[in-house]
Amino acid sequence: MKNYGKYAAAWILSLGLAVNSFAAEPVRGAMLPVTGSTVLAITQETNPIAEFGQLAEETVAQAETPPTAIPAGSQLVKAAAALSGGPEIAAPSAVLMEASTGQVIYEKNADVQRSPASITKIMTLILIFDALESGKISMTDQVVTSAYAKSMGGSQVFLEEGEVQTVETLIKCIVIASGNDASVAMAEFIAGDEGTFVQMMNERAAGLGMTGTHFEDCCGLTESPSHLTTARDIAIMSRELINHYPQIHNYSTIWMDTITHVTKQGTKEFGLANTNKLLKMATNFNVTGLKTGSTSIAKYCLSATAEKDGVRLIASVMAAPDYKARFADAASLLNFGYANCRLYEDKEPPALPLLPVTGGVEDQVALKYGGTFSYLGLHGEDFTTVERNIVIPESIEAPVGDGQQIGTLEYILGGEKIGEIPILADGDIEAAGYLDYLKEFFAEWRVGE
Repeated sequence: MKNYGKYAAAWILSLGLAVNSFAAEPVRGAMLPVTGSTVLAITQETNPIAEFGQLAEETVAQAETPPTAIPAGSQLVKAAAALSGGPEIAAPSAVLMEASTGQVIYEKNADVQRSPASITKIMTLILIFDALESGKISMTDQVVTSAYAKSMGGSQVFLEEGEVQTVETLIKCIVIASGNDASVAMAEFIAGDEGTFVQMMNERAAGLGMTGTHFEDCCGLTESPSHLTTARDIAIMSRELINHYPQIHNYSTIWMDTITHVTKQGTKEFGLANTNKLLKMATNFNVTGLKTGSTSIAKYCLSATAEKDGVRLIASVMAAPDYKARFADAASLLNFGYANCRLYEDKEPPALPLLPVTGGVEDQVALKYGGTFSYLGLHGEDFTTVERNIVIPESIEAPVGDGQQIGTLEYILGGEKIGEIPILADGDIEAAGYLDYLKEFFAEWRVGE
């Protein structure tokens, strides 16, 4: 702000003020566009548990199993071209997706609509965690089981009418034991009735871009021919759940647990056993969830999540011919992914300079990055050769708004740009008015005395 033009403006203003005939107006500068980079995505079944006296999943015609979503900050992710080929699997529909980028690594009839069975509960869980995040409910809230919730068949934890359980206990019942009764109890607790909750599910699905999905209930027990989703949409909602609410893995990795029923008949323990047998299979990756599902219509479905060397993968499998095939298919897909994928993450981007500001009440503005950058390599890329270029102007004119995009950090690999993240203003700088110039002039004049 130091220039003779400012001094001239100050003298003009002081003269105008002396005769009370001058009105100062702030100078408006051009605002750069504000942009951000965000990534989201996500993608049922009977709780067999023969050990606890429940019917085995394979023998229950309408049984279904429970489902177990970048953290909330913005993140820009890119990926190489998808791999060709892939493993031979028995399921007619499947998708393999990398969780942070949303890159599809493998797909087979990914957009064919099919009945999802208890995989439905992934969306139910998303809405439960949405309500927790917003403060509408808390983990310790007491939920009273209705007669309607008690009446659910298929996979259940045998809640009694009037029985009270906490929100967290019901989450366990949904994720571990795929409890249809627990799902309906939570739907009623959040939305008042299941129908309203299902409407919320469909709205959330639409917001995620799940164009092949329509829900008719909150647990997947329905035989409605319009209760449908796709392998791609399962991956999308699974990604939303594990990215936005990673705490889901605190429940989806539990192999066995117990709850306590307190009813008019007395108090008794009830065992929960996880229907996701991948948790106990020998693998070279860490299985983290997520949800199984099976009915006579849907056959055997699975959304499997795993992690290895910082890479998180989602394998969605629909309509596998038997329960063993769905786990074998998911393991094959995950092995294929980990054999071919490497993830580049720039966790320490270069330091940003202070940017000069013209015509502002401050002479400089600090800068910040609008996210972190990730790139999924599928072809043996050498990430040590990635180049980073800061692209910003020499200066910017006030006013400057906090979060206003100033430039970009570009990433170059093999001579080609593989992506970028925005560089944003880290604070507000107002445009200077004549009074600001006058104050500065007199301050410098006094210093010069």
